[in-house]
Amino acid sequence: MNNISSNLLQIKSRLPESVQLVAVSKFHPAEAIQEAYDAGQRIFGESRQQEIEAKHTQLPRDIEWHFIGHLQTNKVKSILPYIHTIESVDSLKLLREIEKQAGLLSVKVDCFLEVHIAREPEKYGFSMDECREFVATKEWEGYQGVTIAGVMGMATYTDDKEQIHQEFRSLRNFFQELKASFFVGENSFRHVSMGMSSDYGIAIEEGSTFVRIGTSIFGEREY
Repeated sequence: MNNISSNLLQIKSRLPESVQLVAVSKFHPAEAIQEAYDAGQRIFGESRQQEIEAKHTQLPRDIEWHFIGHLQTNKVKSILPYIHTIESVDSLKLLREIEKQAGLLSVKVDCFLEVHIAREPEKYGFSMDECREFVATKEWEGYQGVTIAGVMGMATYTDDKEQIHQEFRSLRNFFQELKASFFVGENSFRHVSMGMSSDYGIAIEEGSTFVRIGTSIFGEREY
């Protein structure tokens, strides 16, 4: 197995105190997650309901699971009992389903609004205008099960570092706009999740508070 613990410690040594690490463990076995856990990591990111369901039963209960992939509304109910944060809330329909099911299950979950900042149309997410329109309704103020805790975005997959800087900067600026306009007194709205193995250094420079790193910790995925 890849030397997960040393990779993890090396990455953590580069992260400012203001930045938390989501170890993206999707497609990697429970043993690999356990090794990272034993090295001190507690936050892990998964993107498939069946995979995370199997893993959470095999691994320590104090793991903070983040769902980071496209989530179908019919899968919400099954993951909510053990999920801490859903980073990939990419539609109002999904957000309302999470709120509904969280209420029925009497659980609370943090949600990040996924904002489409890349130039790749196939990526998911709200447009900034859609986000503004929803937040302005104040519907979220009545939510019992969902806490809007921040925003998430993925940059274009490109070698153009300046483009990546601009896209991450646009998300950070958008977060600050929402904070100033709608979430001034909401201490829970505080996260900007952006940056992966290939671009997390740029994301940190542009104000990320969560980076999602998989390959640099676990090696290539085991499909």
